[in-house]
Amino acid sequence: MAVPASYLLNRLNRGSSRYNAGDVMLYEHLEDPLLYDGSQIEPAWALSELGIKGSSIITWIGPMDVKNIVDYEDVELEIRSEEVLHFIVEHFDEQPSSLRLAYHRQRILVMLLMEELMRTGVRTRREGDDLYIGSSKLTVSIATASVSSMKIHLGVNIHERGTPEDVDTIGLLDEKPELSADDIKVIAENVAMAYIHEIDSIEEDIAKTRIF
Repeated sequence: MAVPASYLLNRLNRGSSRYNAGDVMLYEHLEDPLLYDGSQIEPAWALSELGIKGSSIITWIGPMDVKNIVDYEDVELEIRSEEVLHFIVEHFDEQPSSLRLAYHRQRILVMLLMEELMRTGVRTRREGDDLYIGSSKLTVSIATASVSSMKIHLGVNIHERGTPEDVDTIGLLDEKPELSADDIKVIAENVAMAYIHEIDSIEEDIAKTRIF
């Protein structure tokens, strides 16, 4: 779903790479190639490391080598890649936090990514919270919850270099090598903005709905 231009004009402060979407969420794209090691999925990471208070979505491009694995089915697996587009989402709007809601929102984020990639000419298919190109795995993702917040990580391989040899993987540049670094940054921003719009529109629907 495309984000209406009026939404961007009315809701976002584009004075820097940090965009304030009113009371909904804050978005920032990091320029440094931060290593994703799983510590970023811990609660209040954006506050402690970036000074971002409240619900947020943070994106950056960097390597991945996960040491802190929260999915019990993945504890014996290697989760790594040389270059990945990362999304970290944190929500504080549900108290106590809900793991079920976190997984619902994770699926929204993955489907918005799927739509954005389609617009760039990259056709994917979805199995649960993973995207594939053909039989090759393009993304990794996890959702979790703490006492205070819900967290989502979504990682998109830029290329397959550095991924585990026993997993059939693919990256965006393997499928569409003409994509530039700026193109990938635009993908990140468009997905983040679309996600914020979805969350905001749900809040507006709740506010206008009569209940019995």
